Amino acid sequence: MALDGLSRFKGRKVIVTGAASGIGRATSLRFLEEGASVILVDRDAKALDAVMAGLDPKRAIPSLTDISIPAQVKTLLDLTRQHFGTLDVLVNNAGVTTMGTVLDSDLQSWNTVCATILNGTIDVSRTFLPMLIQSVGNIVNVASVSGMRGDWNTAYYDVAKGGVVNLTRVMAMDHGHTGVRINAICPSVTRTGMTKDAVKDKAFVKRVEDRIPLGRLGEPEDMAAAISFLASPDAAYITGLIMPVDGGVTASNGQPPFPMN
Repeated sequence: MALDGLSRFKGRKVIVTGAASGIGRATSLRFLEEGASVILVDRDAKALDAVMAGLDPKRAIPSLTDISIPAQVKTLLDLTRQHFGTLDVLVNNAGVTTMGTVLDSDLQSWNTVCATILNGTIDVSRTFLPMLIQSVGNIVNVASVSGMRGDWNTAYYDVAKGGVVNLTRVMAMDHGHTGVRINAICPSVTRTGMTKDAVKDKAFVKRVEDRIPLGRLGEPEDMAAAISFLASPDAAYITGLIMPVDGGVTASNGQPPFPMN
């Protein structure tokens, strides 16, 4: 990705959770390319090592952290104070999913999804809000179009992402007076590790792409571009925004095209 002339984040300090793959990886690389220093947070040591290879260790700092564990979030705060002393941007991207309806998914599945997507996002946000208030920084949450509307067979994921959508709104309202901005992007189906098995199914991909006005699946770089915009001074008067980054899929009311005579 060539970003000639873009240095919107030069000298800025950024944390990205779920940074070792997919949207988090692309977002971390985007911020680094735009001049930021980034703490890359992930619980997958092997994947984190892989993404760190070749990055400047002066500006890219790994943190092996499971955000669903409060003690590890506290350690992340200590690491941030040690290396950065401040924070300008927090990207809450870490997530997990399970397949199934409410009837065929047990409560443990809900607890697993909730621990990262909701509890983790809340804990990381409340832990770093004081630093962001001091720096007049901002948060970008990665929600999902599944949190705006429903999907079949991903009940708990959809509910959790819906929680992130409203968390974004209430935090923007509660903390706007401090100057901190809180926004969210809502990706549709994106080519990431989470969807790698599904996108091997050509029939599934065609069904999805047929519903998308732009006619293709999302790429991690599409999401990174939207995140970097919302985190930048270009979005200085935007807060509480729930931004679909979905190729236009949420523009539809869901019905198929009428036949043309």
